[in-house]
Amino acid sequence: MLRIGLTGGIGSGKSAVVAMLRDLGVPVVEADDISREVVRQGESAWSEIVEAFGREILHETGELDRARLAALVFADPEKLARLNQIVHPRVLAALDRWLTDREREGAPIAVVEAPLLYESGYAGKLDRIVVVFCRREQQFERLIARGMSPENAESRIASQMPPEEKQRLAADLIDNSGSLEETRRQVALLVEKWKLLPQPGQSSEHSAPSSK
Repeated sequence: MLRIGLTGGIGSGKSAVVAMLRDLGVPVVEADDISREVVRQGESAWSEIVEAFGREILHETGELDRARLAALVFADPEKLARLNQIVHPRVLAALDRWLTDREREGAPIAVVEAPLLYESGYAGKLDRIVVVFCRREQQFERLIARGMSPENAESRIASQMPPEEKQRLAADLIDNSGSLEETRRQVALLVEKWKLLPQPGQSSEHSAPSSK
């Protein structure tokens, strides 16, 4: 099975690409969905987060207030590193299990979508990485449209690996700065390309970065 990693900066349009991949029948797991599961009230990660950051980051129900927690950690690199130390190992283990299940089912391709694919080190476990990107001003506008303040939007963008660095390391790129139809065409062509690649073990060619 070809294990694909999908990443890109916040607001780059990864969710739209994920939906397009699923429309084409490609199984995709989103790391953010898994992270929500591992930090639910009663889970060990929940307890560690409350101990590290205090009960003020909780809703009245006891569940994490993700917006409040994000505003807290993205303003402080040390706090962000602490949160990642708690959450990332659990998320990465769950991604491993998901990929194993897809391989057992006989899927020829499976995609892991994760904003911090490179930062977490998980990219090294995958066969090929595709990066979704757009212009920085588009990222900013999309985050503002989600309800973020300009300050939070800037800090979230600045906290991530520069998109140029991600693009340099990627095997494939999706330019999401144009229309959705333009993006959809790129996604469809990319899936056809992946289907023609040799399965892992047949050749090492598939893992080499492309010439873009």
